[in-house]
Formats: sequence, structure tokens, C-alpha cells
Amino acid sequence: MPLQKLLFKPGINRESTSYANEGGWFESDKIRFRFGYPEKIGGWTNLAAAVNGVAYTYAGVNRDMNNWVTLNYSNLNGVGTNQKYYIENGGVYKDVTPLTAAVTVGGSGPFATTNGSKLVLVTVSAHGVSPGTYVTFSGAVAGGGLTLNGEFEIVSTPTGNTFNIISPTAATSTSATTGGASVIANFQIAAGNAVYSTGNGWGAGPWNAVIYGTGSSTLSSTISAAATSISVASTTSFSASGTIVIESEIITYTGLSGGITFTGCTRATDESMATIHLAGVTVLQYDSETSGTSANGWGAAASTANSVGTQLRLWTADNFGEDLIFAPRGGAIYYWDVDTSTYARAVTLTSLATAASATNGPYVPTTTLAVIASDVQRFVIVFGSNPYTPGNSATTFDPMIVRWSDQEDAYTWVPAATNQSGEYKLAGGSTIITARMAKQEILIWTDAALFTMQYLGPPYVWGFNLLADNTSLISPNAIASVNNQTFWMGVDKFYVYTGRVDTLDCTVWQYVFNNINQMQAYQIVSGTNEKYGEVWWFYPSANSSVNDRYVIYNHLEKIWYYGTINRTAWLDSPLRGFPMGAQSVQNSFLSAALTTTPTTNASITLLNGYSYPSSGTVVIDSEYISYTAHDSADGNTLTGCTRGAVNPVTDTATTVATHVQYSSVTFNTPNQVMYHENGTDDGSLSVLQPIEAYIQSADFDIGDGHNFGFVSKILPDLTFDGSTVAAPQVTLSVRSRQNSGTAYGVGNSPDVVSGNNYALARNYVVQLFTGQVYTRIRGRQMAFKVISTDKGVAWQLGATRLDLRPDGRR
Repeated sequence: MPLQKLLFKPGINRESTSYANEGGWFESDKIRFRFGYPEKIGGWTNLAAAVNGVAYTYAGVNRDMNNWVTLNYSNLNGVGTNQKYYIENGGVYKDVTPLTAAVTVGGSGPFATTNGSKLVLVTVSAHGVSPGTYVTFSGAVAGGGLTLNGEFEIVSTPTGNTFNIISPTAATSTSATTGGASVIANFQIAAGNAVYSTGNGWGAGPWNAVIYGTGSSTLSSTISAAATSISVASTTSFSASGTIVIESEIITYTGLSGGITFTGCTRATDESMATIHLAGVTVLQYDSETSGTSANGWGAAASTANSVGTQLRLWTADNFGEDLIFAPRGGAIYYWDVDTSTYARAVTLTSLATAASATNGPYVPTTTLAVIASDVQRFVIVFGSNPYTPGNSATTFDPMIVRWSDQEDAYTWVPAATNQSGEYKLAGGSTIITARMAKQEILIWTDAALFTMQYLGPPYVWGFNLLADNTSLISPNAIASVNNQTFWMGVDKFYVYTGRVDTLDCTVWQYVFNNINQMQAYQIVSGTNEKYGEVWWFYPSANSSVNDRYVIYNHLEKIWYYGTINRTAWLDSPLRGFPMGAQSVQNSFLSAALTTTPTTNASITLLNGYSYPSSGTVVIDSEYISYTAHDSADGNTLTGCTRGAVNPVTDTATTVATHVQYSSVTFNTPNQVMYHENGTDDGSLSVLQPIEAYIQSADFDIGDGHNFGFVSKILPDLTFDGSTVAAPQVTLSVRSRQNSGTAYGVGNSPDVVSGNNYALARNYVVQLFTGQVYTRIRGRQMAFKVISTDKGVAWQLGATRLDLRPDGRR
């Protein structure tokens, strides 16, 4: 019987069974198709290390990047995380996070220390900050064995007048007030969430309100996410049984004990999230939840104990000339004036406009969902805003209003006959999701429709038209534009706009939308890889709280493929040599001391571990600890831990050690922006790591499967162009099974190696790309697989042939 050439349709198809998709590819990871044939994707390197050899990093989860070049040719990249805002230049991240206010604390000192503890309670009246926010202290004197000058992360906010920080070292004595009367606290703008969570604040629970009972107290000690009894200062004002609220968690209890303890507690009630709560946090009696006139409306923050959804921190940014204008979703608009000699912090646009014009300044929008600067016409445009009303600069936020400044003037927002500023309210949905520049128009997505915004000139300035209704956008960052086409991911399908809106046919629809964490959908980010004609979407799978998968649409070949990578932001800028992808978590701290036992299957609980991947490795002091799962019930517990894991840089096991409470916990790979399609390996660490890439076909058979097939030899057809090792290799597998309902059996897996000649399994030696390997593989149906697991390997598959012949019917 003649040799059978393995030629499969390009792209992955998961819309049917493996057998029904005969003649196609069925599974993939870290591969792409080029001219119809699969190949391994390129590797990635740390941007900072690639530029200057030093692995600089940043704090928080990177959700947005904006690249531009200044008049003095500085190639800058704005990086917005949930905790800070940076300007990256030459691989170095400069912190330009805006400040809110400098507070002179006074008194005998704001710090309360506890002997032997790293946790420090700080008292600042009406501080108004959130966990994750950074504060810088100056003027402090020694107290409790600590001198607390410098920048610190706020890890919890027990009350509106106190917050906790963690000192690098433990206090040597207990002191209720220390630090001196000259302590100055410089607060940065409040941090946002790293992931979606139940919580409070602007945009949380706008239609419902919590009604409280009379009970009120504070936690007497820190409680874990699993605690079923909760001790407080006093329970005398609480009902004998009922419900309490601690921060954003609603907890039911069945009894009281000793006047200080809630017993029989059931955690994470009413879809709230069980989590850790530190000593001193307020505990309130929960009565009920209602709607109507007492509910929170647009522009009003939800109650501090309202157990409702709080979105993660997202940014939009655009360059206005050589300067940068940016805003967090649901926050103020900030302006950074380029000065690469000092990297001064950004300030509010309102403050700059007020300084320029005491009359117009107060009417700058105070809150927005997204901001852009129109490229040609040079307007600053906000999507979602407080409307302009003469004589009233404190109007209520409207999520459907579009406002724009005067042309060439970011400061003037008061409409007049002498300028072009103005506003327009969209009708089609309840809130704007985001907006993007397209060719000669701006596209605006609401939660129910897509609009176009086009410049008309005076007197109307901008015109608006509905492009499509009953359309959706799953995330503000799930949009990518290339070749005058705009692609985006909806809540249940993919779309493309080319002058009209169409649904994209998707051969991996079930694989993506049937296994996606809709609660964390706002983390989804999209971008292009223009060199290969690709649009990428990174998204969280159903059991992951962070992005752990990607799906690619090749708009040139009109095919789909997918894989696994953790990326939180993506930008393919023509000003940089490679596409940039961000990998980042919000670093955390141990909530309890860690002993040396147990060494396997242990669990580690953190103060804030929500942004950690579902599995991986963390570093505490110098010990590496691997984990296999991330407890989705509380978001703070890493389970399946193995202590003393291998340090991948040195390739040696680390020493199991004790770690004190509040020790820093960092993820194995540092927060970084990476250059993709650069090399062949994973360069997120200082020592390159291999990238495992594979592709597997759907099942094929002889005829309609009446006969078993027997493979006696394989004639591989691969190239290894671009490999950086002397003998790159992949493993080819022909996986057989008796029928569609049985598992694949164990077949021969010859290693195909490049060189002047290359060795195969069983010591077969053949010439490069023309060799053959003899096998004994039998099955009614078979699948073909290619996998590479070594460093320095690049490969592209051609047309492999099999000596496949009938071998009976049983």
C-alpha cells in the first residue's frame, strides 16, 4: 500500500469530536500556523534585561500600556497597574503615580507597634485609602525599635482612621503611639483591585443598599478565611443569632459566647468571598438589603459593608502631543507633562485647568470611564462623565455621556461660541464600556450597542451614529485593530467591524466560551501580533482567577488556535521591535508564621493572594515553594504546596525554613513586560527556561474504520530553522486507540533531531529531513502529535508520511 501523507487543514477545530474532525487539527499549545503548516511560536525575554541587562520590575498587576516617542526621541511606555502608574524608558520603570495629599500627623506619633511583629497600625484621621495603596512617611523618629521613613504598602484598613503597614523588620517593643510629632504622610492615589471581588465603593452595587442593625464592634484578633468562631471586643449590642458584615464579607452566626464571640459561623454568605480579616477591623450587624430610594445610585459609593461586586483597576491612556493623559476606570483624569530628567508625578487635569483658568477649571470632568485624545483633531474626549451645567460644577456622574475639550486645549471644557468643547448623551444601553480610535472615526461600545463618533467641525463638532445594537463587549480591553479592521470579544461570540459589524465564525467557540471565568471577564485583554497576522485574546479559564489561556485568530488565513500563557496586558507597538506582553501579580504577605513542617501537601494563606495564578511557585525569604492549586473559595490560600522547591535559576533545591508572620511572598517570576517573538525560550527568569509546545491532530483511520491500521514506519518532515542549539529535537507520536470511546494506547514516540544526521528512538539514524523510523503501532483510529520540550528549539512541521496499511477487523 502506498505511503499516506499527513496533510491536515490549518487551524484548530473543537466544534465537533476528534473523530468527526478527521483531516483537521484538534489540540494545540504555543504553536501557530504559517502558510497552512504548524510551527512553534517565538520565545520572550524580559524587556528590561533585553535593554540594559538589569531585570527592573514594578508593583501591582499591569493592565494597560501606551507607547509613544517624545520630541527628544525618548521612547516611552506608560504602564498602569492596580497599585501605581509608571513611565518605562529603556527598561527602567519610573513611578509617576499621582499624590492625593501630604498630611502632617502631629501628636506623639501615628505608629502603634507590637513587640516581635512586623505589623504596624497607623492612625491618620479620615485617611480615605484602600488596601494596596502606597504611602511615604518622612520626619519619623525611632520608636518600638523601628524608624518608619520611606514608602510602604497599606495592607488593610481596619477603620476610616487607621490602616496597617508592614515593616521590613519586626518591632522590638510595644508602643501605642510612636514616631514623633513631625511625621508627614504622603498618600498616593488609592489602589484598585487586582481582580474582580465583592467589595464596596464607586460602581459597586449601584441599585441596592444594605440596612444595618444596631450592633457594632471590632475584631479582637486576626481571623482566617476558614474561622467558624469570631472574637470581637463585645457582642452585647448584637442579636442572639443572625448575620454580621466584616469589610465586604457577609457571615451568618448561630450563637454568642462569653459576650465576645460569635459561634457557629457560616462564611461567604450571599455570594460574598471568605477572606482574612485583621485585628481591629469593624464588625457590623447586618439586617437586610433593599432597593429603591434608599439604594445607591450612579455617582454614589456603595456602603462600606455592601457585599457587592467591585471591578478591578483598569486604565486608559493616550498621548496629548508628547505629554500623557490617563485615567483609571471610574476615577479622575491625570496629566503627565514630559520631563524625563525628573519624572515628576502626574497631577489631576482639574488642578492644571483651574490654575490656567479659575473660571473654566472647575468644569473639567471629575470622573470618567475612559479617556482618549483624537489623533488628528486634537481633542481630549472622555466617555462617561459628569455633565456640564452652568453655575454647577458638581453635577452627578452619567455613564452614557461623552464630553470633549476644546480643540488643541485640554483645559477648556465650558462650551462657548468661541470654542469647540461640548457633550453628547448616547441612547442605547446603560453604561459606556470603552472607546477606541479607528480609521477616521472613534468607536464607542456600550453594554448594549456600538456607536461611531466622527468629527464634523463647528457648530456640531462631533456626530454620533448607531452601528449595531444587541452587540456586546466582554471587557474594555478585549479589542484589537489591524488593517482597518477592528476585532473584539463579546460575552458569547467574536465580532469584526470593517465598516459593518459581523460575527466571526469560530472553530474553537465551545472550547473558549464553555470554559471561561465570566466573573473575572474584565481581565480579558486583546492585542495584535502583526508580523504573523494574528489577533490574540488572553482570558481566565473557568477554574482560574487570572488570565491563564489565550486564543488567536489569524485574520490572514482566517483560522483559530489556542494555548496557555499568563498575560495581563499586551501591546504590539510599531515603535518597539517586538510585541510586548505583561506578566504580573500583586505581591503579598504571609498571614501567619510558617514552620518547617509539613513539607508536602501543605497550604499557605496570604493577606492578598487573589492575583496569583492557579499553580506555580512563590518565594518567601530564600525558600521556593511550589503549589498546585489556588483555593477559589477565599482567593488567599495556596494548596498542594511542596516546600524547598527547586530554584530554576540555580537548578537546585532550596532549604525549608521558618518564616515569621507578614513575611513578603513574591511570585517566582518577577512583574515584568516581555518582548515576545524574541528567541526560542521563556526568558522571564535570568536563566532561560524551555517552552513546551505541541499540536495534535484529530483522529484518522483507513477508509471508514472497518479495518485496524498498522503503522510500520514514519517518514518525518520538519525543519528546525531558527534553533539555537546544535541538535534541536521534537517528539513525534502516532497515538492509537480501538474506537472513539477508548483512551489512546502507548505507541512509539521517536525523537526527531536536527543535525548532519539525527538519532531517533531505538537508535535509528537517518539523514536530516529524509529519514525514516520503523515502528509497530496498531489501532482502528489514530492521532498524530508533535511536541517539543527543550531549550533552543524552533520547528515547523511539513508533510510527514506513514506506512499505514490494513491489519484486520479485530
